[in-house]
Amino acid sequence: MKILAIESSCDETAAAVVENGRKVLSSVIASQVEEHKIYGGVVPEIASRRHAEAISGVVKKALEDAELTLDDIDAVGVTYAPGLIGALLVGVNYAKSLAYSKGLPLVAVHHLRSHIAANYITHPELKPPFFCLVVSGGNSCMVLVKDYTEFEIVGRTRDDAAGEALDKAARSMGLPYPGGLNLDRECRNGNENAYKFPRPKVHDNELDFSFSGLKTAVINTIHNAKQKGEEINIPDLGASFQKAVVSFLCDNTEKAVKKYNMKKIVVAGGVSANSVLRKRMKELCEKNKWELFFPELSLCGDNAAMVGAQTYYEYLSGNRASLSLNAYATMPIEKDPPDCV
Repeated sequence: MKILAIESSCDETAAAVVENGRKVLSSVIASQVEEHKIYGGVVPEIASRRHAEAISGVVKKALEDAELTLDDIDAVGVTYAPGLIGALLVGVNYAKSLAYSKGLPLVAVHHLRSHIAANYITHPELKPPFFCLVVSGGNSCMVLVKDYTEFEIVGRTRDDAAGEALDKAARSMGLPYPGGLNLDRECRNGNENAYKFPRPKVHDNELDFSFSGLKTAVINTIHNAKQKGEEINIPDLGASFQKAVVSFLCDNTEKAVKKYNMKKIVVAGGVSANSVLRKRMKELCEKNKWELFFPELSLCGDNAAMVGAQTYYEYLSGNRASLSLNAYATMPIEKDPPDCV
């Protein structure tokens, strides 16, 4: 089964052709990073306009690279939530028009489900059930993946996502956008014990996260040093901050995995590319003799190949979106698309 998938939830316009949920025939991404770098972050209005400009060309290139035409496609999958609403609407409306014009089934796909599905491409042997830590710029949660389309969140952030905290900390240190990526690069030789950060606690659920306090702590550290005329060692500060964030993620993961007696651990989302997180998770899983799965680096960020992978399993489960499909800025991963037939 060949699926044409479309992704436009943030600042990458992407299209891919995926066969049977595991084999990528083509994957094309038009990135807006250089344009948003001027502003230090994604400007939603600009992102929406660039999606509208790029989407036709990206889809055409994905079909050409796969050496296929729309007549060879069996279904169209599209990210409908969560994300920037204007950006999502571009992809959703394009996918609806394409599916309607060719009489193809339309499948609505949740963005976080897609990030998890990126691991099905990297690891063809991977099958649910498993435990997944999803860490991205907009979301951080721990999920029991019971089946390909059945999910249960057992822990989530109460405020900032881990990726958001890393991005904002990097910006406060004067590092360019994308912050988390550049923080990881610039601080690999830093002393992770040079600065001390508080350990966040969520008292009513030990598995939930809170990153806003850590973000505030690093900003206050920088401001206090400036007021005293002290010099900040950016590699050391960045390394110390990354250690605090990653330790929180890994500690809660260990608690959750032991609580739910899981043996297969999957990490997904943009922050899954972080070198410190990969190192610490590998050590954690080796210590406990757990299997560990990461997506390959090219599949950590937003892309349409992961959407195509999840589309396949959504299609098999009976997910068919109607032409009234809408985009949603927020949507729980456990909830099926509301505009389905």
